[in-house]
Amino acid sequence: MYKKLIATMDMNSSSKKITIELAEKLLLEHYNSIGSASKLPGEVDHNFKIVTTENNSYILKISHENEALDNLDFQQKLLQYARDANPEICIPKIILDVKGQAITSFVHSDGTQRYLRLLTWIPGRLWSEANPQLDELRFGLGQLCGQLTKSLKGFEHPKANRIFDWDLAQALWVKEHLAAFTPKEKDLVTFFLSDFEAHQKTYNLLPKSVIHNDANDNNILVSDDLFAPKVVALIDYGDAVYSQVINDVAVSCAYAIMNHKDPLTAALPIVAGYHKSLPLLEKELEFLYNLIGMRLVISVCKSAINKIKNPDNEYLLISEKPAWELLKKWRSTHKDFAHYCFRAACGFASHPNENAFKDWAASIHFSLTDLFPSIQKSSTYPLDLSVASSWIGHQQDFNDLDLFAYKLQKLQKTQPKSILAGGYLEPRPLYTSTDFDAIGNNGRMSRTIHLGVDYWLPKSTAIHAILDGEIVVATYCKGFKNYGGLIILKHQTDSFDFYSLYGHLSKESIDNQSLTEKLKKGDAIGYLGTPEENGSWAPHLHFQLMLSLLDFKDDFPGVAFYEQKAVWESICPDPSLLFKTKESVKESNSTNDKLIEFRTEHLGKSLSLQYKIPLKMVRGSGQYLMDQNGKKYLDTVNNVAHVGHEHYAVVKAGQEQMALINTNTRYLHKNINTLAKELLKTLPKELSVLHFVNSGSEANELALRMAKAATGQRDIIASEYGYHGNTNACIDISSYKFDGKGGSGAPEHTHIFPLPDSFRGTYKGKNTATAYAQEVQNCIDRISKKGRGVAALILEPIISCGGQIELPQGFLEIAYQKTRAAGGVCISDEVQTGCGRMGKTFWGFQLHQVCPDIVTIGKPLGNGHPIAAVACTAEIAEKFANGMEYFNTFGGNPVSCAIATEVLQTVSREKLQENAFTVGEFLKSELRKLALRFPIIGDIRGEGLFLGIELVDAKLRPLSEQTAYLINRMKDHGILMSSDGPDNNVLKIKPPLVFSQQNAEELIACLEDILAEDPLKLSFK
Repeated sequence: MYKKLIATMDMNSSSKKITIELAEKLLLEHYNSIGSASKLPGEVDHNFKIVTTENNSYILKISHENEALDNLDFQQKLLQYARDANPEICIPKIILDVKGQAITSFVHSDGTQRYLRLLTWIPGRLWSEANPQLDELRFGLGQLCGQLTKSLKGFEHPKANRIFDWDLAQALWVKEHLAAFTPKEKDLVTFFLSDFEAHQKTYNLLPKSVIHNDANDNNILVSDDLFAPKVVALIDYGDAVYSQVINDVAVSCAYAIMNHKDPLTAALPIVAGYHKSLPLLEKELEFLYNLIGMRLVISVCKSAINKIKNPDNEYLLISEKPAWELLKKWRSTHKDFAHYCFRAACGFASHPNENAFKDWAASIHFSLTDLFPSIQKSSTYPLDLSVASSWIGHQQDFNDLDLFAYKLQKLQKTQPKSILAGGYLEPRPLYTSTDFDAIGNNGRMSRTIHLGVDYWLPKSTAIHAILDGEIVVATYCKGFKNYGGLIILKHQTDSFDFYSLYGHLSKESIDNQSLTEKLKKGDAIGYLGTPEENGSWAPHLHFQLMLSLLDFKDDFPGVAFYEQKAVWESICPDPSLLFKTKESVKESNSTNDKLIEFRTEHLGKSLSLQYKIPLKMVRGSGQYLMDQNGKKYLDTVNNVAHVGHEHYAVVKAGQEQMALINTNTRYLHKNINTLAKELLKTLPKELSVLHFVNSGSEANELALRMAKAATGQRDIIASEYGYHGNTNACIDISSYKFDGKGGSGAPEHTHIFPLPDSFRGTYKGKNTATAYAQEVQNCIDRISKKGRGVAALILEPIISCGGQIELPQGFLEIAYQKTRAAGGVCISDEVQTGCGRMGKTFWGFQLHQVCPDIVTIGKPLGNGHPIAAVACTAEIAEKFANGMEYFNTFGGNPVSCAIATEVLQTVSREKLQENAFTVGEFLKSELRKLALRFPIIGDIRGEGLFLGIELVDAKLRPLSEQTAYLINRMKDHGILMSSDGPDNNVLKIKPPLVFSQQNAEELIACLEDILAEDPLKLSFK
């Protein structure tokens, strides 16, 4: 890419003499074709796109004055050879001139001889124009590059073996230009150059072929399909050369992994795709890391040379910057780890010695008594510390070191003959420090996969060597690795070396050992430290095997990213292979296929799953959910967990009450009164009577009964696309359901007025309150004409399923007046909007300066526990109490009331309403800024942490497919979102109220990146 940009800028001034008019004249003269020409960029040739009068498209290439004919002959014959070898590859077809020649010569008006070539046009866009470049696209790139190289096997031409600076095999010419670099740059370049030079003898023996050698950003064509683009073709064969096949892989990777936070991960699909088309040898992969670096070295060296030639050209500095940035990142990637990842991508054992180690381990046997002679126990009992473990309990519990130690002691008493053990490849939620996090290509990653086995034993337990070894690390680690006392031994077998790690030893153990000391089997290594010494929950040994130290000097990772699990599993084999104690292994089943299969067969077909690839969630914490692999997802949509997933105070309140009693409201209990007092403090004094139920649906069902009892009428007025619950009566008033798929329209006694949407509704603009209120009056009039009266108007203060629709200012006040004038009661459905979520107010109706007759409360009240409530006036309560007892077996039970009370107190104590206002206002402000850059954002609406973002095109048409795309891409980045609205084109943001400004900043940054991707950026037309 960079050499192309530089050369394009430094073109010979004679290029001005190659005009569009000349190109069209030459086309007619030499190809007997009439067409219009348009100029294209080119490094060497002058390129023109031709569209003929027959609407056929070609590329006309006119050489520079000094172009050698044999160079062009090489390219033409290469194209023809590749097309013949594999017709399925998309390669330009050579168009012969009127004389049947593939290359046509002519004399330019300036007296120079030039050459013409005409090739078929391949439609598509450049790789540099495609965004995003996901794994599937990079895999396709590797696959096509491999197919092309495979098709060129056996092709010969004198120019294939030319002297060529861009041939990696000839890269040592860079040594002559090291003076062009700063000391830091020189150090970076020399790192790769020295390694390359040191292995020339072996490198020169690698398989060779003619290769494309230039799959850069502007030589790769991608299809125009925005949602599933594919690599179509490679163009510009001018850099093709006979060289090592692995060089072609390196070149393909070097350009395609630029501008990625984690370039190694970005490279792996390319390698995998190449290997699928043209299997690579294990010995070739040993060189790939260095060769990618060397391609970048050549690039920055060429830039440095051009800067000397053109010192005033600032663009050269810009063009080389990404190459330097990638080179720095690549240097920070460990060469061996990259090699192991490349092997895994090609289906080989990640570590070359993995299978040899397993064969060796199968031939020997150790006992745990060899490791712990003083314990005399040879069996283990599995201790589950995985993310899905109920044994470890709440995060606050497993961070209580004394409680954790107590639980261990109790468990150990039940298993006196076994050692509590486990952890290998176990995904753990225990590593909560941000030191365990990193930012990858798809957002935040967390280290969760435990690479060793933990043996839980008394402090000062002696640890002995199970075989001969040499001490290579003896240190006392605190902080991130937190091993306490750490010793690593190196062991030798006849064919390979490996290492064993002993973590959480006492500090005295380290003081008594020295590096390079040789230990014999049975020698004491050290002693288990106290929790104070090793920073862990209770005394235990972290025992880990490694086939490589990866140049770690005084520690070694004990926990890995799930995304790298397969590679680390190979580097760090299962310790149970030595002790034959398979029960110590606790590994998560990472596939959800069986769960989905069972759901499909045995659960109702109407149950849906979120996302194209569903998620399995096993743990929650605040504003995060965690899947079975410990991956954390920022939850922007789960308003059920009102004060945060598994809020400790809420969990504890439920547990404590459940341990005492849980019964119905026919017995006296203080909890229902306490909850009632907490709720009444937040409500207007007019709403003085409460009924407790189990869900928002039950609350709305009861509210409808109350309204009908109070008015003696049956007719209900509701909004278009409103949703009020899943009971029969609630479905009957929910346009979102009965007007949707599977619905049969409004029942006789339900009357729907248009969605009061000022953005895309029946009436648009700021002053629509009166118009929409008149629609309510129209419903009243239709009821009256039938000789009936109004029972109730039911509305959410912000209509959620309608697309987070804010009611026009003044509408609700007028609508309430009209409803009451018709004898009806007013119901505010606060199932989603209540309990402080609005920020400005505690309840949604308070945004509109009205007081309803009935308020229904649901989801927020129990933080995930099923409890809801109905608040009403004393007058309505009196009319409802007509002699028919209202009894709800579980409504208002002591456990539910204890939980709901704690939720309300938490909202107050932690100032979560204030947080909803502050973070909500920040979000709206930042979203409005995004909308200026991305006009696909048509409207931003809502209050507090109950917001909607509507995606539309230039004509305000809904963009449902793009919304679904955005939601799935956000999920890929670890952020959960969902959609609402009649057209599913409204992103809803209604997270737990503990959602912080930092979370909001992360959300905005991710939205910004994805809104810039083609399916969204190009959708506003």
